[in-house]
Amino acid sequence: MSEPLTPVDRAYVTVLRIEAILLSLPFIIGALVAEVAQVIFAGAFLVPVALLAMLLILMVPLRRYNARGYDLGEDRLRVVRGLLFRKDTAVPFSRVQHIDVEQGPLERAFGIGRLVLYTAGTHNASVSLPGLKHEVAMDMREAIRAHVKRETL
Repeated sequence: MSEPLTPVDRAYVTVLRIEAILLSLPFIIGALVAEVAQVIFAGAFLVPVALLAMLLILMVPLRRYNARGYDLGEDRLRVVRGLLFRKDTAVPFSRVQHIDVEQGPLERAFGIGRLVLYTAGTHNASVSLPGLKHEVAMDMREAIRAHVKRETL
């Protein structure tokens, strides 16, 4: 049996919801324009688009949050993600080439970041772990870097 997973930061749900709002906005505006132009009977566009947008904004981010976790072991990082298709990736520290901590504008506003490990090879050469508190991501980067440095000495 594998170790229990550590959940990502709860602020990740808020970031995902804001991204969903931004994604839904053009469709909602298009449905409003179709309603105002009376292309078809009232509500034919707006109601389904609004219901789908609500599902996308309220439910999907929470499900994505619950489907994501990680385990930082002695010699590897395990990242689990996916709603329909689960992906469980273990990256041995001995394979790590370099490590980044990234933040987009929304992530920076909410104090979270993304840890990215780059490994040797071309297929799946990077593993990303979004939704970490920025400080946690920085600490994880330093811990992994120290482990890699010990192995190369």
